[in-house]
Amino acid sequence: MTGRIAVIGGGPGGLYAAALLKRLDPAREITVWERNSPDDTFGFGVVLSDETLGGIEHADPAVYAALEREFVRWDSIEITHRGRRHVSGGHGFAALGRRRLLHILHERCRDLGVDLRFRTEAPYPAWLAETYDLVVAADGVHSATRETFATAFRPRLTAHRCRYIWLGTDLALDAFRFDIAETDHGVVQLHGYPYAPGASTVIVEMREEVWRAGEFTVERCAELFKETLRGHTLRTNNSAWTTFRTVVNDRWSSGNVVLLGDAAHTAHFSIGSGTKLAVEDALALAACLDEQPDTARALAAYEAERRPVVASTQRAARASLEWFENLPLYVGQPPRRFAFNLLTRSRRVTHDNLRLRDAGFTASVEREFGCPPDTPPMFTPFRLRELTLRNRVVVSPMDMYSATDGVPGDLHLVHLGARALGGAGLVMTEMVCVSAEGRITPGCTGLYDDRQGAAWRRITDFVHTQAPGTAIGVQLGHSGRKGSTKLMWEGIDEPLHDGNWPVVAASSLKYRPDSQVPRELTSAQLAQIRGEFTTAARRAAHAGFDLLELHCAHGYLLSGFLSPLTNHRTDAYGGSLANRLRFPLEVLDAVRDVWPAELPLTVRISATDWAPGGTTPEDAVEISRAFASHGADAIDVSTGQVVADETPEYGRSYQTPYADRIRSEAGVPVIAVGAISSWDDVNSLILAGRTDLCALGRPHLYDPHWTLHAAAEQGYEGPGVVWPVQYRAGSRRPSTGRTDAPKPRLTLGS
Repeated sequence: MTGRIAVIGGGPGGLYAAALLKRLDPAREITVWERNSPDDTFGFGVVLSDETLGGIEHADPAVYAALEREFVRWDSIEITHRGRRHVSGGHGFAALGRRRLLHILHERCRDLGVDLRFRTEAPYPAWLAETYDLVVAADGVHSATRETFATAFRPRLTAHRCRYIWLGTDLALDAFRFDIAETDHGVVQLHGYPYAPGASTVIVEMREEVWRAGEFTVERCAELFKETLRGHTLRTNNSAWTTFRTVVNDRWSSGNVVLLGDAAHTAHFSIGSGTKLAVEDALALAACLDEQPDTARALAAYEAERRPVVASTQRAARASLEWFENLPLYVGQPPRRFAFNLLTRSRRVTHDNLRLRDAGFTASVEREFGCPPDTPPMFTPFRLRELTLRNRVVVSPMDMYSATDGVPGDLHLVHLGARALGGAGLVMTEMVCVSAEGRITPGCTGLYDDRQGAAWRRITDFVHTQAPGTAIGVQLGHSGRKGSTKLMWEGIDEPLHDGNWPVVAASSLKYRPDSQVPRELTSAQLAQIRGEFTTAARRAAHAGFDLLELHCAHGYLLSGFLSPLTNHRTDAYGGSLANRLRFPLEVLDAVRDVWPAELPLTVRISATDWAPGGTTPEDAVEISRAFASHGADAIDVSTGQVVADETPEYGRSYQTPYADRIRSEAGVPVIAVGAISSWDDVNSLILAGRTDLCALGRPHLYDPHWTLHAAAEQGYEGPGVVWPVQYRAGSRRPSTGRTDAPKPRLTLGS
């Protein structure tokens, strides 16, 4: 199979793919085209992970042995900021010169009989596809092959906001260095690491506007970081200031043409994954071609195997990239917290594994934060007005769609009561509707009559009596144009077949094509709804709730006023952001007036609509500032669900950057939500200063005692979480069975 193979691009990924494919079948005719000379290379050093090296060792011991002889190894990361130097150990890096890596791969390819053609442009990709059995396009971020077959691959390239330049120095740094310089024009950062005796890679990066405002010559960069460089100069190698571009393709293969490495995907240099991903692509491609009966199935298997891994890496890289783009937000943090925040920026390094790598450094960050001895960050208290939460875990609002005439029943008592017994600091109700017309579905709860108030009192009494120390909050809202729909499991957001009630909104715009057309609210109706919120808030106070949250997110009524996609009004409640805020702020003012002064009030917002022309992150900061100035004690930062054609960028903790930005820029406490599922992530986010509280929904559906179990798994027995006396016998983590590590991906022997 695949007797004649063309490889476009002589970088590490293309060369290693050629070597592996030739080694698997020496009869193959493999040609590599590289337009540059053998000694031409861009950049200086290459970092490879132990995971990647393990794959190379099993697949090609000869290449591994050659690399092993060249590696520079170190295990420390040093961060210098405002004259303070912080060192974290136990990380483990291996690097070598990029030129030396290429030479090793050149030699291996020649030994195996691969035809290497340097200083030669590859023939036109379409011709290669007709002439060869397989075309491997490893021609980099500017891939001509990708552009030739763009209709098949459907590439998307995103440019980012920082300028950077690859440089080198003849000093061997003794750690991976992150140095921060604050100049008259803005913040400049250095990323540096050794790759050979007497040599290091240095990358200088800054926001586009900083770069444009100052003349950042190579000499000036050396002067800025002269202490790190110990007076050594910086040198160039085809170096130029550039902007990083994230490459994503809908498909990685078309016919017998397949993309590999940067041609298929890019990951920001701040997590050091470009060469690593290309080499791992080569390993997987070779293995799939060896395992599958034909090329088509092999390429499909290659993409199926690699795409989830690459997507995860790109999410981490995007988080790291955006952290550095937003570096000015963090430079004012306490020194150790800043260092911890930098180390955990991509979410690949977390509180728990950093504690394993360097317990002393992590303990120093915890002390600076104020953790009592032997207390994980998540179990430190947090105060909002006169309410002190004993830990930082919130059970996120989750609609049960199980009420009758708005009255919560036994299921709500068990649902909320169980999660209160489960140890969370704050348990939130589902969205409780302020009127019958403001319900999402016929099964939604309300606080618009006294029967509902009495039923909620039964639940708050249970929580306060049986789970003392746990607070319970109510989320008040109005469905707006998303009302009068089926229960979730019968068809989420689908209109009722019968029994519909009319829906209202900021503007007469349907949520989905099959949704009702809402009536645009008049001034009189706005006053009526404002009164309904006020009445519900009074009932909530009488029912014994400890905290009230105003739901201004997810496309419901108040959210519909905030977003320019759903508010097309031409009166005082539409147009500018200040006008779009007017009605939600009027409601907040009215609710704050009747809600007890000693009890906190929070607001949930959608910080982005995930749709062009919608709410921007900058808008979200201004919205949060406005709510805080009108008495909101914290902002619960969610995203999306405002328009039906949204395109969210899902992933682990994917909404937390919005909370982080609001906390930093608006100076208001925040609650982070969105795919936060592990106690390690909760500890990491809180200790890094990206949030004050973490709200978890689905994990609490999976495990009502999630917080108790998080304490048990961390060996924590302090006041931040209390096991009910009835459950103490279960406070030790049960034993688990053994699991085997996955076997190496490709083993070819020596």
